[in-house]
Amino acid sequence: MAEPLSAVERKVYHYLLDFLAENTYQPSVRDIGKRFRIKSTKTVSDVLQALADKGYIERDPSRSRGVRLIGFNSAGGTQPVPVVLAPPRGDGDPRVGEPPERWITVDRRYIPADDVFYVRMTGDSMSGRGILSGDFVLVNPSARANDGDTIAARIGTQPTVRTLTHRGATIVLEPANPDEREIVIGPDDDFAVLGVICGVYRPLHEQATPVAE
Repeated sequence: MAEPLSAVERKVYHYLLDFLAENTYQPSVRDIGKRFRIKSTKTVSDVLQALADKGYIERDPSRSRGVRLIGFNSAGGTQPVPVVLAPPRGDGDPRVGEPPERWITVDRRYIPADDVFYVRMTGDSMSGRGILSGDFVLVNPSARANDGDTIAARIGTQPTVRTLTHRGATIVLEPANPDEREIVIGPDDDFAVLGVICGVYRPLHEQATPVAE
């Protein structure tokens, strides 16, 4: 298991991650020094060696860009997925309308369709199925929703997550929490199924959005 980082080591490590994702190659020792106003290349080299010693990178000291980020592959295999705030009315793509709150990069092996998106869960109506308030639920709009599926739906302009059930011609959205009431969809309700839930992402620690420099 990798060891905890100091404040400076963490900043440099995050810079390495972001630089590689944006440029497809690693920054040089001089690039790192310029970014953090470190005049000594030896000091930069010492920080990189600390990252290597703690298990975050592998490095070749003989090369200026001789750093490999352990467990990170920005060249392929991932896909950014939007987090939708408020799906629009009508039959439009639920990923358009309000700009995404953020993007979450996901390993493509866990993405069943290109048009997937996240909505953020509010409330504990689905706690019985392990979906808690604050979770990001991954929605597949290409999947056919059947009775018993956990779905994301739009009621008015607000997304909700429930279990889909048909009682005759009536659609009922059932909670997985005995303290919550089911939602019966009437014929005049502004309602649409957004897709079937195919994954859940739960941030156990969430940092504030950094201010741009």
